[in-house]
Amino acid sequence: MHVSHARRTWVLPGRRSPSAFIFPPPLAPEQLRICGQAPLPMGRPQSSRRTGQKKQQADKAERPQSPSYAAQAPCPKEPCLGPPTTLGPHRSIYFSSPKGHLTRLGSEFFDQPAVTLAQAFLGQVLVRRLPNGTELRGRIVETEAYLGPEDEAAHSRGGRQTPRNRGMFMKPGTLYVYIIYGMYFCMNISSQGDGACVLLRALEPLEGLETMRQLRSTLRKGTASRVLKDRELCSGPSKLCQALAIDKSFDQRDLAQDEAIWLERGPLESSRPAVVAAARVGIGYAGEWARKPLRFYVQGSPWVSVVDRVAEQNAQA
Repeated sequence: MHVSHARRTWVLPGRRSPSAFIFPPPLAPEQLRICGQAPLPMGRPQSSRRTGQKKQQADKAERPQSPSYAAQAPCPKEPCLGPPTTLGPHRSIYFSSPKGHLTRLGSEFFDQPAVTLAQAFLGQVLVRRLPNGTELRGRIVETEAYLGPEDEAAHSRGGRQTPRNRGMFMKPGTLYVYIIYGMYFCMNISSQGDGACVLLRALEPLEGLETMRQLRSTLRKGTASRVLKDRELCSGPSKLCQALAIDKSFDQRDLAQDEAIWLERGPLESSRPAVVAAARVGIGYAGEWARKPLRFYVQGSPWVSVVDRVAEQNAQA
């Protein structure tokens, strides 16, 4: 093996030409300075290194713990929550700007009587943003109106106001979420008039169906092993609350301002779908109010919870 002083070359056994293994000579100290590297001192290297290490340790001890330094070494006792694993369509573009949501419906939309608001809800899109950033969407296809103190089926009948139904007496657009059978939730939105509101009964799932299915399977009782069909995900007031992970903690939230749940304007259609006005469901105790046509749903929609054939025939007559 031959070593040249001008440039180091290595000749391996069996090689005729050393040109394939040529290495550049080491840089001189002045060249290192030009490259931005400081040359190593030639004398007393051990003591210099120890002195440098001590200085670095002293600097580190005196350095204030600013947020930038703390961010580099997170505490191992606290879990590090990352962004959602699936973004894409689940991330709403309307949260990218602090100015708000371009298609989000504001307070003025909810400021109308319960009957007209219940019908105006049909076709609008309810959006639920989960803590990990995933967004679930469903088009409203069925509602019920509750008219306040005069309505014998309303929780505010007779003007009664309790901590439970306080959301019904708050400004239009306030959520009123209550529990039934000790385990299920129903979601209402307040309208014009004290104690008046609209119950959301059914949605057409649009986005995040697999997440809805997982939430329903986790929360529902009984035949939990059976895989739910798409039309079963939100076809009922308690079902849609399960599918969107809505519980009592959403009570009295402002649907026009909240960042975990809001309403978006549905797509414009060339012709408005036919709306059926039928009797409300499960209020047989309310006397004549049980027969009043205060439930509204999109005719022909497979996502509706209960179809009233008689009401549909009367609407066509």
